[in-house]
Amino acid sequence: MYLRGVGDHRLVVGVYVDDLVITGLNGDDIATFKEEMKAKFQMSDLGLLHYYLGLEVTQSEAGITICQGAYAAKILETAGLTGCNASHTPMEPRLKLSKQSTAPAVDPTKYRSIVGSLRYLVNSRPDLAYSVGYVSRFMENPTTEHLAAVKRVLRYVAGTLQFGCCYRRKKGAQLVGYSDSDLAGDVDTRKSTTGVVFFLGGNLVTWQAQKQRVVALSSCEAEYIAAATATCQGVWLTRLLAEIKGKEAGAFALKIDNQSAVALNRNPVFHDRSKHIDVKYHYIRECVEENKVQVQSIGTLEQLADICTKALGRERFCELRSKLGVRHVGKA
Repeated sequence: MYLRGVGDHRLVVGVYVDDLVITGLNGDDIATFKEEMKAKFQMSDLGLLHYYLGLEVTQSEAGITICQGAYAAKILETAGLTGCNASHTPMEPRLKLSKQSTAPAVDPTKYRSIVGSLRYLVNSRPDLAYSVGYVSRFMENPTTEHLAAVKRVLRYVAGTLQFGCCYRRKKGAQLVGYSDSDLAGDVDTRKSTTGVVFFLGGNLVTWQAQKQRVVALSSCEAEYIAAATATCQGVWLTRLLAEIKGKEAGAFALKIDNQSAVALNRNPVFHDRSKHIDVKYHYIRECVEENKVQVQSIGTLEQLADICTKALGRERFCELRSKLGVRHVGKA
């Protein structure tokens, strides 16, 4: 990514190999930049962004939508599930799979190919982050049990082909993050799963579902580790936004639904109880003290990152999916 100009004349240019995406507030500046590029390089102007690296982009006065409908359809065709019965959720609630499964083995190459394709689909589908991350844990020796879980994900994709993210314009947008975790959800290692989502002005900009690197001894510790991961992501985002805007990096809000984890972040009295936690996870304390992050407590029902930590029931899953801004955006 490259930057040019200041203030209202700021241009942002994203480059991937020989493809350029140019954006900015001033149309004249964009036109001038394109003419300068054409004078030095042989290039074509394709106009407004519609398709980029598999992402289908629609721009209107109402906002911008991003979808991967065509790519998702190709995944279903490759897997032989075109026209299959759709599922309402990508994973059965409370499903637990193990690497030590005694079920018959399946072709690992085909399994990895499908899961790898689904991982790229997650770039526009935060509702798939947990389920795809979960089935990715079994790519070494997949069995029919693991493949059945992948097919459940594909059946969900079949019913939501044209779903994607919606982005609405909003001035003075603030960065707000949510961090959450389950506890010892992995049956093989007893490690927990971190879920992180960040919104800018009510629009979802980044999401993450990842198995933690260490075994947490309590729900408080699992939430604390998840908050540390979210803080690293938030600090990077604030610095990126500050660079794009040409301003000083400000603080961001991080919302956690565990009171003990919030207290552990703020109150030194609790520090003696956390000496066993890896030092790198205490980075969040320093950020709180330096006012880089404002930790806030919220209720469990308001925790939007919950969708990235576990398989949920249909009602709760659809509720959180809607709050993340994922909905039908493409053509029927």
